[in-house]
Amino acid sequence: MREANRRRRTERLLIGRLKDHGIANYQFRTKQDPSYYVKLLTRNGERTLWGKDLQRALLEGETRPQVGELIGVRRVAREAVTITSRQRDAEGRVIAQEERHAHRTRWVVEKVSFFAKRAQMARRLRDEQADLRESVRAHPELKSTFLTVRAAEEYAAKTIANPEDRERFLRLIRGAIASSMHKGEPLPSTSLRNRTAETRAVKRRDPKREDPAR
Repeated sequence: MREANRRRRTERLLIGRLKDHGIANYQFRTKQDPSYYVKLLTRNGERTLWGKDLQRALLEGETRPQVGELIGVRRVAREAVTITSRQRDAEGRVIAQEERHAHRTRWVVEKVSFFAKRAQMARRLRDEQADLRESVRAHPELKSTFLTVRAAEEYAAKTIANPEDRERFLRLIRGAIASSMHKGEPLPSTSLRNRTAETRAVKRRDPKREDPAR
């Protein structure tokens, strides 16, 4: 329960107007190592976020937000990294350093409209009654996503005999993809040629084989 609450807080969407961003020593302190910051003007005042991945998120984002625009910022993952800590003297020279294992936050930074559209797409994907062709016409970017879902359906039809297990399996697949989509992570990229590989990856998540949630 505590872990679930922590995850929800981590993945919460922060909305504000982009005031500034750039490279600077962490917390703007001379003796800290360089990092990347994003300043937002939120309804609760100014907020400064820190993280090296913020630079990638801004430069490689789908909507490429600019200063002055209303944006959303979300933490979506934590990745294991090795960090080199450096100790500096009063003149900024490195006098000692050590490496340690840590986690680096992965971010999504986009215009607010991006997150609204993603939420709509995620709802459509979760809707088991939604017409696939109509959904793709409304959101062409969903084509590869629905190919992934179709591959899972074909796999389930061939290998999971129990109808209830089959439906539960497909709900898990749809839910996982929709959750990732809602957070703003990249959409699945697949083609007819590699759908077999997709189904093999899906096979490992057969609900009958999963351990109980802890």
